[in-house]
Amino acid sequence: MAKKPARLTAEEVAELLKAGDNGDSVEIRRVEFAELEEPPINHEEPPKPTGLSFLWDIPMTVEVVLGETELTVRDVMAVGVGTVIELNRSYGEPVDVYLNGRLVARGEVVTAGEQFGVKIKEILVSSEEMAEPSGE
Repeated sequence: MAKKPARLTAEEVAELLKAGDNGDSVEIRRVEFAELEEPPINHEEPPKPTGLSFLWDIPMTVEVVLGETELTVRDVMAVGVGTVIELNRSYGEPVDVYLNGRLVARGEVVTAGEQFGVKIKEILVSSEEMAEPSGE
């Protein structure tokens, strides 16, 4: 919202005039503003990105969840080297793949050399659903 221009009150004008009566020099004049130049108009539309190429460099977080379990604080405090924590999934069951916190696929754990990886077996969302913002 734009502010209204400030105007001097009658008391402020009287103070200024009184200052002039005391020998102080007070000059009151109308303010003049320089003319502003109109910015050049660009009739060309900016280029529109084609497809999804403009998204290629955006970082995203990918999480793979093997399983989960609930533990009490006592159980967590007892965890140490060699402790086995049982998860709610069995060996060979698919793992969940999350993209920025949203479940998007399921897959199986594989090894690539000495690294683990996930081979996608099932996509759970369509490309249209991925384009829609989540209402969660």
